[in-house]
Amino acid sequence: MTDGASATSTAPGPEARPAPSFEILGAEAVRHAAAPTLHFAAQATEPEGREVYTIALRAQIMIEPAKRSYDEETKARLVELFGEPERWGTTTRPSVLAEIDVLVPAFTGATTFTIPFRSSFDLELAAAKYIYSLPDGNVPLTFNFTGTIFYRAGDGRMQIEQIRWDCSAGFALPVSTWRDMIRDHYPKGGWVALETETFDLLAARKAELGLPSFDATIAALLEEEG
Repeated sequence: MTDGASATSTAPGPEARPAPSFEILGAEAVRHAAAPTLHFAAQATEPEGREVYTIALRAQIMIEPAKRSYDEETKARLVELFGEPERWGTTTRPSVLAEIDVLVPAFTGATTFTIPFRSSFDLELAAAKYIYSLPDGNVPLTFNFTGTIFYRAGDGRMQIEQIRWDCSAGFALPVSTWRDMIRDHYPKGGWVALETETFDLLAARKAELGLPSFDATIAALLEEEG
């Protein structure tokens, strides 16, 4: 006769699912890229020790303007974005800088990978205008991660799991890194987008004044206004 203790079997508990975390380690401007580009160095860590085949990752990069301080001169430059400083408690809300898809390579435990970010120097865009207006310090960023994990289960089968909804990482991007990137692509200059009609009028004015460049034409027009 078998006693009750030996007859009782314990069913295995649910297998632990991978729950990777992410960290942004740094950022570097890419020299000689086709467009202004930053590479964010990132790390993925999976504490359960599962063999991860890949992670189809989406990184939403947010600017968090309320997470840094501003001197009076910088506040004046940002009035167009946030209004008068007394309203900044409600107007300096997070805004999306970019949404980037990237594949994290196979790993067990932890791995590093790159999140490429192609920037713009179009100051009509709020994000570019904000960063351009900062004289120094850091751009406060938050990376929100979503995506799908493909991993090996304990029985060897491939499994699929979604990244948990609250997976994020903060990063302070040095303003100097962004400026170096822009300077590499637009040395001693800037970039302004014009409507076709405006551009044609400017070209006609340039020819009329006999000036060698659009820069000289704009400078002459500004001097006339002054």
